[in-house]
Amino acid sequence: MAKYIISRIGQALLVLWAAFTISFVLLQAMPGDAVLIKFQNPEYGLSPDQIAEIRTAYAADGSVLTQYLHTFGNFLTGDFGYSLQAGVAVSAQLTTNLPPTIRLAGLAFIVASLLAAIIAVLSSLVGFGRLRALIQSLPSLFVSVPTFWLGIMLIQIFSFRLRLVPVINPGPWEGLILPILTIAIPISAPMTQILLRNIDDVSTWPFVAVARAKGASYSWVLWRHVAKNAFLPVLTVAGVLFGELLAGAVVTETVFGLNGIGSLAEQAVNFQDVAVLQAIVVISATAFVAINLAVDLLYPVLDPRLRTQLGTAR
Repeated sequence: MAKYIISRIGQALLVLWAAFTISFVLLQAMPGDAVLIKFQNPEYGLSPDQIAEIRTAYAADGSVLTQYLHTFGNFLTGDFGYSLQAGVAVSAQLTTNLPPTIRLAGLAFIVASLLAAIIAVLSSLVGFGRLRALIQSLPSLFVSVPTFWLGIMLIQIFSFRLRLVPVINPGPWEGLILPILTIAIPISAPMTQILLRNIDDVSTWPFVAVARAKGASYSWVLWRHVAKNAFLPVLTVAGVLFGELLAGAVVTETVFGLNGIGSLAEQAVNFQDVAVLQAIVVISATAFVAINLAVDLLYPVLDPRLRTQLGTAR
């Protein structure tokens, strides 16, 4: 078990290093100097010596290897550098913009999980064939809907037509209702599809037939036995989907005008703010890796078969 944990942690650290290196190559090592592009503008009226001092302050005057080692060392200590556009520490911007995104993504993930569970259970309990087929077709519909289009349609229907949820000066929680639904609906589709397939598969296992032969109702067997075994494979998919959830949060924040990582990333792209972009990439990769690492470490706890395999391998 210890070997398994060390292996997974090592793989997670390797992925984070690769994410940092790739982002550095694409944003800093490629031809083009963001500092020169910004401060050589005649509107600033800076002399070449002043620009050279600014490049030194941003550690942009060294070789590519020197910049890589300097940036990598700073990231290890939590120093993400300074924003070219705002002139403040990137960590200060992240402190302001990251919590709203985490809250939005976390609540959307919870809603997506509940929606997937509800659809899967209803599909299993409904006996009417056509209604069951209709419920099972919902994930295919959800997964095919673009996030930005869904957000616009929800605003049009629930805000402008029905006037149920305000989008202009909403309350702190009212303003999250439509963004959460915009992210949760597409994310719930893959989890629902896998859960439906797993329920159908587990329902054919011998212990289900034995329980039914003893007089247990299908709903009792579903809750006590089938659900537990069917939910386990969804954990792996849920960890992978969290990365898509973060990407959906960025798009959704732009559609709804929320002050989160999405708006910060949009500003960074517009102003070619390399330090901010690299910090967002690394933090997103860290969140993605951390969730998947947690799933990998949780799986042996929930699945006795994997614990047995790991014990045998040891």
